[in-house]
Amino acid sequence: MLGIEEGEVFCRCVWVNGPVIVGAGPSGLAVAAGLKNHGVPFVILERSNCIASLWQKKTYDRLKLHLPKKFCELPGISFPSDYPEYPSKRQFVEYLEGYAKHFDINPRFNECVESAKFDEACNLWRVKTVSTDGGVAEYICQQLVVATGENADPVVPEIEGLSEFEGEVIHACDYRNGESYRGKKVLVVGCGNSGMELSLDLCIHNAKPAMVVRSSVHVLPREIFGKSTFEMAVLFLRWLPLWFVDKILLALAWIILGNVEKYGLKRSPIGPLELKNTQGKTPVLDIGALQRIKSGEIQIVPGIKKLSPGAAEFINGEKIKLDSVILATGYRSNVPKWLQEADFFTENGFPKSPFPNGWKGKDGLYAAGFTRRGIAGASADALKISEDIVRIWKNDLKQQKGRRQISTL
Repeated sequence: MLGIEEGEVFCRCVWVNGPVIVGAGPSGLAVAAGLKNHGVPFVILERSNCIASLWQKKTYDRLKLHLPKKFCELPGISFPSDYPEYPSKRQFVEYLEGYAKHFDINPRFNECVESAKFDEACNLWRVKTVSTDGGVAEYICQQLVVATGENADPVVPEIEGLSEFEGEVIHACDYRNGESYRGKKVLVVGCGNSGMELSLDLCIHNAKPAMVVRSSVHVLPREIFGKSTFEMAVLFLRWLPLWFVDKILLALAWIILGNVEKYGLKRSPIGPLELKNTQGKTPVLDIGALQRIKSGEIQIVPGIKKLSPGAAEFINGEKIKLDSVILATGYRSNVPKWLQEADFFTENGFPKSPFPNGWKGKDGLYAAGFTRRGIAGASADALKISEDIVRIWKNDLKQQKGRRQISTL
């Protein structure tokens, strides 16, 4: 009698009569919703046990959307009218859960994609997964949608002496709130939106944060004269060139925030919008951290030279004692780890073609959520991808119907 020998792993083979979507975050859900609207079958694979796992499991408690809610909606459904202008983390997750329920999107959770490769002989994609219970599966499909996003895995920088540091060292993805840091000296490595907000949260919980500002950073007020800074920029860009809008934003930021460089926050010579478009570096939208910097409650320090047991030394020779280190050093795409393809994606896991042309590759390969333009950019990708797959699906149905009619005749 045939059976599986001890030590062998049984691999399920699953034919998907439609695309496989990798990732059940906002991008993957938006693509799935577009397909569902037209009756196109699909399978959505998610390595975690929930949708939007980055939002649910790897973000701090005080997190709110940095942009007004109308710029963060997925196609087809708006935020509830009673939500505030800047919904909280919990509200955004509830919105996504409601979105998935409305479109009857049911991801296959706890399935981590190990590899995906296009089989030229069969003209099909082979997507291999491993589940948390050890099960192995291979999904075979004609289209593959990569929706794992820009922030799949945390970035941990190499810092001399990090392994010798005796205090706690965590990445920002493991930080929830500052309750356990009361009275402690905490070094926050990174001065982006996460670094700023973690430092602010530590202050609120009576910790003593020092924030590493190694390079230039643009700090803008979240609102200007009661209007969202982002919304104002979008409005200006309808009539004015980007470089000029940058100058307007910086002038208004100077009026509202003052000269931030005297507090150690050196501005880049490249404007905030141009920097975002060309390098993907998001400006900081201040929600209170700057005032704490001005008051001295958040100490600004330069780049780290090395860490030692209970202390840090910086490139200017200054030394401070520390209890903990929080690495607010961002995230990276994990696409190069599993996608065996070299034409569409770069080595850092982003499409080679810049926005708005980085959503479609060859052989039925698509990318959603790699625009460096937040949820609005991901939604724009999702609409194009779902429309393209629906078009192909309908053409295939017509051809099949035509073949059946010829066969009957």
